[in-house]
Amino acid sequence: MNKIIAIQGAEGSNHHKVARDFYGTSIDLKECMSFDVLVDSLLDNTADLGIMALENTIAGSIIPNYALIDQNNLHIIGEEYLNIHHHLMALKGQGIEDIKEVWSHPMALLQCKEFFKKYPHIKLVEDVDTAEVAKRISKENLVGIAAIAPRIAAEIFDLEVIEDELQTIKDNSTRFVIVQTEKPAIDEEVNKASLKFQLSHKRGSLAAILNVMSDCKMNLTKIQSLPVIETPWKYSFFVDVTFEAYKDYEKAQAIIEIMAEEFKILGVYKNGRL
Repeated sequence: MNKIIAIQGAEGSNHHKVARDFYGTSIDLKECMSFDVLVDSLLDNTADLGIMALENTIAGSIIPNYALIDQNNLHIIGEEYLNIHHHLMALKGQGIEDIKEVWSHPMALLQCKEFFKKYPHIKLVEDVDTAEVAKRISKENLVGIAAIAPRIAAEIFDLEVIEDELQTIKDNSTRFVIVQTEKPAIDEEVNKASLKFQLSHKRGSLAAILNVMSDCKMNLTKIQSLPVIETPWKYSFFVDVTFEAYKDYEKAQAIIEIMAEEFKILGVYKNGRL
């Protein structure tokens, strides 16, 4: 039986590409137009796994997704760093001079704004999702309309790529995580962990935790603070650490559990950048 994987967005999106990269083409997709709906599909068991974007090199951290993973006790079991490429696609047989409007997600339009300054005859129209627009163009046979979407969308919906690499900033990468509701068995080949903790308002409390990580040969790759809603001016810290030996991670975990007011493991998995 195929795994049911919930993605934010439609078939042909970057979330879909990550699902295919991880699990191949023998999967069943559950398309979700928001991350809240994606999480609900995991909680009600209509999906086995979820793919969630967590941070981007241009836009930064997607803060609400940290909260969704934490509040719903989801477990991160893997990650992928995906270079984001924006392509202009339309029905076959058209050139850019034939395109009157380009529909896409607001972020995609923003990232490609410089390219379209060369084509003032084209109207840019904000839409809900990159791949969903590509699907609509194909299904409704929309002439003169183009989408900005990943190349995978052109392949799936039989569209022609008119222009490649529209994005102004070429080095644009997004980190995606794979999440599920069940806690996985630990494979000792893992080398990365996502942790959450709260600290008392004492001088040097965060520095002390960071020193423990350093002493235990942890490499801190990410730190993100989020306010504790029910306690004004108190913060939770979300950190990612990499390590070479699992025993070093276990030692750090044991010490931080004692030092922190609240400690939670969001996931232990393989580093997607190796």
